[in-house]
Amino acid sequence: MTDKKKIIILADGGFNILEAKTAVGVIRYNKTYEIIAIIDSTNSGKKCCEVIGVGGNIPIVSSLEEGLLLDKNINTLFLGTAPKGGILPQSWREIIINGMKNKLDIINPLHKMFNEDEEFRNISIENNITIWDVRKVNMENRVADLSSHKVKANIILTVGTDCNVGKMSTAIEIDNKLNKNGLTSIFVPTGQTAILIAGWGTAIDRVIADFTAGASENLVLEASKKAPNENDYIIVEGQGSLVHPGYSGVNLSLLRGAGADALILCHQCIRKTIRRYTTPIPPLKEYINIHNILTKTVKYSPVIAISLNTYGLTNEEALIEIENTKLETGLPVTDPIRYGPDILIEAINNYFSKNKKIVN
Repeated sequence: MTDKKKIIILADGGFNILEAKTAVGVIRYNKTYEIIAIIDSTNSGKKCCEVIGVGGNIPIVSSLEEGLLLDKNINTLFLGTAPKGGILPQSWREIIINGMKNKLDIINPLHKMFNEDEEFRNISIENNITIWDVRKVNMENRVADLSSHKVKANIILTVGTDCNVGKMSTAIEIDNKLNKNGLTSIFVPTGQTAILIAGWGTAIDRVIADFTAGASENLVLEASKKAPNENDYIIVEGQGSLVHPGYSGVNLSLLRGAGADALILCHQCIRKTIRRYTTPIPPLKEYINIHNILTKTVKYSPVIAISLNTYGLTNEEALIEIENTKLETGLPVTDPIRYGPDILIEAINNYFSKNKKIVN
């Protein structure tokens, strides 16, 4: 890929806070890309902030051709949505091919490996452009061996009641604040969006099931090289949910492999069923108990705070939800996007000041 990435984000028909999770994360947190436009024919003519609440005046255009007219130095087409199963929407294939023929590098965060697609690969070679399959795993498979338990730094893992509830955002907000406070903290990316933001990591959901916990360990061990001391922090991005009908395995693998000392539970308060399913979301106390019981069998890591996603609520409604969740769980609660992560940081400080880590 070229050093300076001027990108167009492809999110046609799905540019919203949930479907375009990858785009939203990169728009909110990235420091690498200059985003020139968003392709979404359903929101064409609007500004980014009008649709997802962040991104300022980045324009939304109806087509790749319209976007390319905005800046002659655009060099990258970035796929910004997270369809179920990471499948490539068929309607996007022509847009991607057109992008490559216009000499655009491709950033592909889907499960489909574009470099393994003969047509895509041939067109990329003909046009001397690069395809980055973000989810491609570049580590040796191994079974977990509890080596993360020997890490001296304090390890925190975000877990969730569902997908798309704020596990990545919560982890990034905590990591940013800890570093701002003068502490050493390393954010561990475990999914495609976070890899794009942080520039490293492994998409755990792409690893063979027997080796997902081992891959989680590898990431924590890698982070510990930059956070080697007992007063340092390693903040691991969570995936899926233990009660999710499709994506429970990645959550359990991270619980086992990351060797977390404490958990932050993330929840979108207006969501009553698992997204895209009719499965009801249990009460938060049940989630807390499930996580506490499961972690006791290998390495106890209690839920110490709740990160509440209050998107879509008024400020008054959000504060009421936060107060009700405090009463329900007995734990510190905040929305780190709306109000900042200070309450979560305080919960972390309180927990580790009372529970000093002992490494054999």
